[in-house]
Amino acid sequence: MRAILQNTVVTDRFPVGTMVRLSRTRPLHNAVSGLYEVLARLPERDGEFQYRIKSEREPYQRIMKASELEPADI
Repeated sequence: MRAILQNTVVTDRFPVGTMVRLSRTRPLHNAVSGLYEVLARLPERDGEFQYRIKSEREPYQRIMKASELEPADI
């Protein structure tokens, strides 16, 4: 899915159900490593979509920008 925002095209990179990892270029020190499942795509903010993700190793969900995620190579 694409949204056009003031001459900028924002692309949905991670469909619901996709497995992702947190970006290695922007590590979060309080996050567990490993796979996260995309639970929902949230509205665009600052030119990119946000995603609600969940790891089996954490009891809660996280909200991350697309630039903070990368596809899992599984």
